Amino acid sequence: MGSTLQGLFSKTNKGVGVELTPDRINVARLKKKGQGFQLMTLASAEVPEGIFQEGQIVDSGAMAEIIQSVLSESKLKVKHAATAIPSGRDTVTRIIPVPAELDDRELSEMVLNQEAGLYLPFPREEADVDYQKLGLFVDEDGIEKVQVLLVATRKEVTNSYIDTFQQAGLSIDIIEISSFSLIRTIRPQLRQYTPQEAVALIDIQFESTEISIAVDGVPQFSRTVPIGTFQIQTALSRAMNLPPTRNTDLLQGMSVPDSGSMDNSIGSTSKMGGTNPATAAMLRVLGELADELRRSIDFYHNQGENMEVAQLLLAGPGAAIGQLDEFFSQRLSLPATQVDPIAALSLEVAQEIPPAQRAGLGVVLGLGLREAW
Repeated sequence: MGSTLQGLFSKTNKGVGVELTPDRINVARLKKKGQGFQLMTLASAEVPEGIFQEGQIVDSGAMAEIIQSVLSESKLKVKHAATAIPSGRDTVTRIIPVPAELDDRELSEMVLNQEAGLYLPFPREEADVDYQKLGLFVDEDGIEKVQVLLVATRKEVTNSYIDTFQQAGLSIDIIEISSFSLIRTIRPQLRQYTPQEAVALIDIQFESTEISIAVDGVPQFSRTVPIGTFQIQTALSRAMNLPPTRNTDLLQGMSVPDSGSMDNSIGSTSKMGGTNPATAAMLRVLGELADELRRSIDFYHNQGENMEVAQLLLAGPGAAIGQLDEFFSQRLSLPATQVDPIAALSLEVAQEIPPAQRAGLGVVLGLGLREAW
């Protein structure tokens, strides 16, 4: 792997996809079958508090033990893995224009050693950087240029992942940004939209939500906001006078009240099984998330000649909250749909995976595709 994100856009050896999050690790192994894929193994384990926080591995030894345990219990004897770093303060994704006449060596020199430092919020020497050429275009001065997708992470974060997986007995073939993994999983769904339409991906994770706006399957804008299922669960617990908990499974059985009952609802119980204060607490946090999403879309539109957002796609564990797509659609006046990664990939599975669980599998399945055999 070295000190850079080598192979970020390349093929890898056969192994497993491993997603690390603050509350769980997820492992997926896929096998090619005809024109599609078969899910051979899907496993998960809880991550105790204090091991993984804000996109960083705090205790690599403890995390390595959990990875080893999941592989052992799943009888997976593999040596290679693909993994992803959540978008956030330690990652950068930007599209930059460079002269089209540069050869590959000149392009590499310009992007990695000249341009990269202009877009990083941390020193260039502290960053691992990779890039991929995209399409050609003609700028406003009539000069032909090529768009380059620039991706960077802090070296200390990259190295912590490498160290953790080495302790677990795995060699990392690929480290990428988690939004790339999600996009790979739902690429067939994204093909429904034209190159003149933007799609906003809202990946609601445990302690944050990653907002990515993609055009033609390429992320044009990304932002992470500190609102996730844990914040929703905490608000509910406080409103219901329950002790705080990291277990957010309860949310998967809940639904956002429809617009007709949001203001008057619910004398004793609601569709989501809570009392009126709990409903209000849940709606307050989701309303804050909707406001952040609106700000992100407005910021994207104000950056210049950007495409109009045509669709909201909801992913991650938080997307399993019932009627959340309708809630966002009403708040933002945009069509919203929950992502089903199993259906998006037409994935053959040995056993039925409940819809509530499916929404949170986008990233790990995208990583599993990297290692499919």
